[in-house]
Amino acid sequence: MDQLTGVSKNSQALTRAQCRLLGVLARHDAAQPMSQIELANRLGLSAMAVAGLCDRMAAAGWIRRVPSSIDRRANEVHLETKAQGALDAALAISDDLQAETLAALTAQERAQMLALLRGIHARLLAQATGEAK
Repeated sequence: MDQLTGVSKNSQALTRAQCRLLGVLARHDAAQPMSQIELANRLGLSAMAVAGLCDRMAAAGWIRRVPSSIDRRANEVHLETKAQGALDAALAISDDLQAETLAALTAQERAQMLALLRGIHARLLAQATGEAK
């Protein structure tokens, strides 16, 4: 895990929370801007925590916030160009760490583990959205 945190120390000065925020924004459809509240919901953080995180990231030039054209009380959060390079570096480290971690497993064991994790993930999502039975 420290390798992933190493992105902050070695190249881009990003924390794990900041990497998560960038990842959520990068996966979001840019044609439909994401509000800070939606970002907080997706990250599972309070609105206040995300506001502070966005303050620091905007000051560092990773993101920009603009007033919403739909709701004047809300801010939309957008990635800045330099964020993509930092996100790519974090993802490369994550991929390397995953490959190293899973190297001891056979292909069948990896497939079984991933299937189990997908099932757990689906159940957690269902619980979070109130669809669990």
